[in-house]
Amino acid sequence: MTPRTDGLASPARARAFTRARRLATGRQRRALGWFRLGIAALEVVALIGNFVYVLGFRAFATANFFSYFTVQSAFAAVATLVLAGGYALLAPRDPRWLGTLRTIVTVYVVISGIVFALIVANASTRDYRIEVPWSDTLLHFVVPALALVAWTVDAALAVNPRVPWSTLGWVLVYPVLWLGYTLVRGADVGWYPYFFLDETQVGGPWGVALYCAVVLVIFVSVTAGLVGLNRGLWRTARDRRARRSGMSDRRAGRAAVPATPR
Repeated sequence: MTPRTDGLASPARARAFTRARRLATGRQRRALGWFRLGIAALEVVALIGNFVYVLGFRAFATANFFSYFTVQSAFAAVATLVLAGGYALLAPRDPRWLGTLRTIVTVYVVISGIVFALIVANASTRDYRIEVPWSDTLLHFVVPALALVAWTVDAALAVNPRVPWSTLGWVLVYPVLWLGYTLVRGADVGWYPYFFLDETQVGGPWGVALYCAVVLVIFVSVTAGLVGLNRGLWRTARDRRARRSGMSDRRAGRAAVPATPR
């Protein structure tokens, strides 16, 4: 019997498999890029809506609005998501520094939502109500949730480099600078963006320090959770691709071996 020659096509099949996988990853990257840009656009709508909302208060001060950590982190999120969206649409992978930056900004917006929820809950126990207009709902809850979804999907694709553990240190740089600015400015103008930074409301400087320590623990815990999740998803996706590649190679190898003549 004439030896089988269908194995000659196996390298082409292997190349076709790799090409198809790259095309699928490219489509996923483009979809993720548009998703990132959509979240950025929604964040802009939330910021504009919130600014218009606070304009209705007599005691409103523009400088106070832009002094909120939530607002500043929202601006950072817009810039980062636009940049990340561009990379996802135009490049096969993000640079390592962008993964670190996206993780940090995701932590900021998620914690802004957590702190706002805690403030709203605390207000109800103190017999006063905090209004939560649609812009605050977008700013503190919807956008952080969507940003976390986008970040998780990106981690699950594992196209980009793993997020390093050094992110735990970098995530604290901006909050520490913001805290110093806020305390100095608050002592000068008599206004603080959050009640727990006003020592007259929390029993003095030690009360402020205690609350800041709690927030610090939240920052570190959320960051550690996201970095650990990213690295775990990255390893899982890498192993899955390795298994698929190994199966493809074994199939190609079996097909390349001529059948024994009978």
